[in-house]
Amino acid sequence: MLDRTRLADLRAAEEERFGTTHPRSAELAARARGPLLAGVPMPWMTRWPGRFPLFFESASGARLVDVDGREYVDLCLGDTGAMTGHALPQVADAIATRARTGLTTMLPSADAIWVGEELARRFGLPTWQLAMSATDANRFVLRFARHLTGRPRVAVMDWCYHGTVDETLAVLDGDRVAPRPGALGPQVDVADTTAVVAFNDADALDRRLAEGDVACLLMEPALTNIGIVLPEPGYLDAVREITRRHGVLLVIDETHTLCTGPGGATAAWGLDPDLVVVGKPIGGGVPCAAYGMSAEVAERLTGPMLDHEIDVAGVGGTLTGNALALAAIRATLSTCLRDEDFAVAVPLAERFAAGVAGVIAEHDLPWHVQRLGCRAEYWFCPPPRDGAAAAAAVDEELEGFLHLWCLNRGVLLTPFHNMALFSPAHTPADVDRHTEVFAEALDALLG
Repeated sequence: MLDRTRLADLRAAEEERFGTTHPRSAELAARARGPLLAGVPMPWMTRWPGRFPLFFESASGARLVDVDGREYVDLCLGDTGAMTGHALPQVADAIATRARTGLTTMLPSADAIWVGEELARRFGLPTWQLAMSATDANRFVLRFARHLTGRPRVAVMDWCYHGTVDETLAVLDGDRVAPRPGALGPQVDVADTTAVVAFNDADALDRRLAEGDVACLLMEPALTNIGIVLPEPGYLDAVREITRRHGVLLVIDETHTLCTGPGGATAAWGLDPDLVVVGKPIGGGVPCAAYGMSAEVAERLTGPMLDHEIDVAGVGGTLTGNALALAAIRATLSTCLRDEDFAVAVPLAERFAAGVAGVIAEHDLPWHVQRLGCRAEYWFCPPPRDGAAAAAAVDEELEGFLHLWCLNRGVLLTPFHNMALFSPAHTPADVDRHTEVFAEALDALLG
């Protein structure tokens, strides 16, 4: 059992250290509370450890420097948005060139063809469309699925996260579908739009889809946003068989599971979805996303896409597919997220997992480290098999302490996860620094 009083005292000491060593961030945070809601441009930025947000000055490769001049090994990487590493020169050059020749015109560029062909090569689905974010891509795909099937509901995994898509902010409360805790102002009751099933439970999925009202199943092939929950052997094969048998389109969201390889889990694990969504990492930090589809789905959608009123179909956006985003995606995918890049990043994640596991074993703790490609995460429990178990295992006091301890010693983890993400810009020394800091934290906490 953890000594919670000792944990609270250590956290208080770390908060004091954070405040003392980040005076410029404190000054900017106080100023930001006037013009910015909660003092930040996006609400989730309040989730970083410390009593005020850390303001950054620059980021390059695997390093980040804050406004107080303190440097960090960045194991967050924009929660996969900078999975390639920060400030890619090739992306900067592409952005500069495109800025001088036009950023957005409502017309396609030649880059669009290259991007579609490259995504098809990587993921194995032949036809693609662009979006501004994975949230948008998921939202558009759900509309397409309802249109194609004539069915009203979508299915998701319990405790999933697919961005700010209304239908996906749902969990199971017993046998009842309920809004996910924290979801603000749902426009309709999610029980009217959404079916929810537990991850790794093929029988439950079969029973629910048998009701015949579900248009598509939107899922990550491994849960990531509630922590890494891996599929059990045979589960994803069962999902594909069940969805086909019930006439339900299978949509794989690869926004985070792209960490498994150049074509995500779809390619790495030989999946066969009807549609795939991929977001943040493909633009090297520039906002963009894409969704691909099978030849059959593309053929069925071609008619509606050519309809005179497609511009008001609820799919698109004036800046979607803009020339800037496409230039950034081309620059990124032509030079990054390749086999040779994962050959560097994945062993670093393996080294991280081994280092953390060794420290846990030294203290004889019932904790666990989970790894997915170049992404790794530690749990304060044995590995969960579904989202509900993962959510129940969250220990916000302990997690907050460890995050702040690491931050105060120059290591950034992803907020609201105990997750580390690795790029080719990281080094074994970066990994070992985290292992050292993690060990010091447990020594201080446990003696």
